[in-house]
Amino acid sequence: MAKRKVIAVVGSTGKQGGGLVRAIRRDSGSEFDVRAITRKPESDAARAHSDMGIEVVKADLDDAASVERAFEGAYGAFCMTNFWESFSPEREKSQARNAAAAAKRAGVEHVIWSTLDDTRRWIPLSDDRMPTLMGSYKVPHFDGKGEADAYFAEAGVPTTYLLTVFYWDNFVFFGAGPKRGEDGVLRLVSPMGDAKLPGIAAEDIGGCAYGIFKEGKARIGERVGIAGGHLTWREMAEGLSRALGEKVEYQSVTPETYRGFGFPGAEDMGNMYQFKRDFNEEYCASRSIERARELNPSLHTFDEWARENAKKIPLSVQRRTATG
Repeated sequence: MAKRKVIAVVGSTGKQGGGLVRAIRRDSGSEFDVRAITRKPESDAARAHSDMGIEVVKADLDDAASVERAFEGAYGAFCMTNFWESFSPEREKSQARNAAAAAKRAGVEHVIWSTLDDTRRWIPLSDDRMPTLMGSYKVPHFDGKGEADAYFAEAGVPTTYLLTVFYWDNFVFFGAGPKRGEDGVLRLVSPMGDAKLPGIAAEDIGGCAYGIFKEGKARIGERVGIAGGHLTWREMAEGLSRALGEKVEYQSVTPETYRGFGFPGAEDMGNMYQFKRDFNEEYCASRSIERARELNPSLHTFDEWARENAKKIPLSVQRRTATG
């Protein structure tokens, strides 16, 4: 039997990377094997990988040499960064630069970089339709990733740029779900009005990334946008109502109001939702449900995701941050 090609997965214990690890492992006939990269090989999630016979390697994106060692001998690498860990686009850009340099030095043949749009292409810093944040950004957790795209190109790394979207899992883990008011009514709050929000089950991002690796080097240089659905917040409220067995109302607020909610990242998120609302047609067009399903035939619809996860959604928790 031919030796399998190794895909090194950054963020292997998280949502995106973990989904890719599981997608590869589920495919018994795959030409690929997986190497799980993590800063904390002693964590429960990393140990679970080890228990399944998955190679687990310690590396830290802040340490380029450790990433290069983790990439050695790998055919492919899945690279991502987590803005919400530090709330620092500067650190995120540094980590992306380290990943690109490590992939180049290790001779990785196909990298997938999980990225987002640099919103300053549409809304320059001089545009006062939304506030400039941190001195240099409109939507920091988008703009830093989008700016980092150039690092992979400049390094000459053979890269596919995977454009991700809002995780529906934010309704479970990051406080974006419905909140119960003093009147006892559950409400889903958004500043997007009736604009559609492309979204996806976080697990399916890994499945789509795996589909790109299976399609091969023909996808190098491409920007691939994915989504599991394009729904308005009202439609998501209706879907959650069905899944929870309880009415969820949709409450529309202005971006200004949302930016003032005061939770960590509220200004960033308010700007993000305004960007998606104001440039909705272009943003939705860049995230294809059909393309995502080609890459990942098991792609969830929102109703499927909601039915599977309804019991996990906390209905009275303090709002925190949300991704994508």
